[in-house]
Amino acid sequence: MTTLTRSTPRGATAPDIRPERVTGPRVAQLLEAVEGADDARRAALAAEFWQEAERLGTPLVEELDGAPGHRAVTFLWRGHRATRQVLFFGNRLTDRAHLAGSLLERVPGTDVWHLGLRLRADHRGSYRLAADISLREPPSDPDGLQQRLRSLTAFAAADPLNRRTVATRRGESDASIFALPDAPAQRWAGRRGTVPAGRVERHRVQGSAPVGDRDVWVYLPPGHEAGARAPLPTVVLCDGDMWFGRLGLGDTLDALIADGALPPLAVLAPDAVDRRTRWRDLGGREPFVAFLADALLPWAAGRWPLATDPERTVVAGQSLGGVTALYAAYLRPDRFGNVLAQSASLWWRPGQPPPAGPKPPVHGTPWLVARYAAGTARPVRVHLDVGLHEGVMVDHSRALYDALRTTGRQVTRTEFNGGHDYACWHGALADGLVRLLGGPTL
Repeated sequence: MTTLTRSTPRGATAPDIRPERVTGPRVAQLLEAVEGADDARRAALAAEFWQEAERLGTPLVEELDGAPGHRAVTFLWRGHRATRQVLFFGNRLTDRAHLAGSLLERVPGTDVWHLGLRLRADHRGSYRLAADISLREPPSDPDGLQQRLRSLTAFAAADPLNRRTVATRRGESDASIFALPDAPAQRWAGRRGTVPAGRVERHRVQGSAPVGDRDVWVYLPPGHEAGARAPLPTVVLCDGDMWFGRLGLGDTLDALIADGALPPLAVLAPDAVDRRTRWRDLGGREPFVAFLADALLPWAAGRWPLATDPERTVVAGQSLGGVTALYAAYLRPDRFGNVLAQSASLWWRPGQPPPAGPKPPVHGTPWLVARYAAGTARPVRVHLDVGLHEGVMVDHSRALYDALRTTGRQVTRTEFNGGHDYACWHGALADGLVRLLGGPTL
């Protein structure tokens, strides 16, 4: 397992978030028990182990002696005679350049495959598993093995013993979720059957080239049909096909409003369509900002009672969508007075081709950070989220935070112990909206 580079501000103590390979107590017990046992005894021990794993669910999370702030997290796979190797594909825990470091090990003479990681007790993340059942033995040379494992990642899927899943992008199978005991609570995630439900509708909004017409998901709060009301705060959110098409954000909004954490509000979420369109539109793209500000918002305000005051309008996004949100407020503070940027891809710059592999390096100050640092303070409020396992993106986020503060803008930030991951973004999105819009009871 690779050791991740940690990003640490000057004068601060580095948070010990590095994943380190360990053998958890329960697997250590099994390894000791099968040593010297005959085949029948090993089969019985493995069956007992799997009964326990099915009852507890996976991954196994166990305390570690001498490390109260960490846990041993053991990922499991039940193999069979054709299983040659099993790959763990964890969000920002697996080194894509050295996949062999994330292979599970087999308990000798059993069908138990395992990989244990020492992780800080506030970690949340997603992962998938892939079993190699090909007829050929794995290549012995590192390059050949890497190529074989890279091909295997296309077949990675959710953990069959873990019922908690999250949708992924680009047509991949769902991923499994784990959250360690100290991970931030996501109290508004999921459907509460007892709270009033808002409406989620899908509309076609006209736009000019190159964006063109676009499907947009619209969330309207419970009771919005009951006649004239005060204008609703508005959230413009990138990647509507993920948030409403696959991640059930409407349920989260219902819970936030029912608890008084957010006032009744409307959400407008354009589809990303596909990977190519998403790359064309998102980032620091003026045509898409114009679509949001001059096509989408007026279209929606002509249909529902929406606030036009930028102080009650939030633009939000993740990854490239986070750059879009920041750039929209930079260009159009007359429309967008609040920004929620999660894991913003601040490595992006104009003219950057779509990355085919690792993200391109940034030499000097990231492009959008430099724009904000050079500009005069404008009345926008910004909240930034970034995962501590996102490498240099943590440094970019901190640089943007400093630039925003230096130029007099209101800015807050959260660094969570996780990766570039909807498993983390979902709860953080709810928290960020509460920070920016607040409800009557908070």
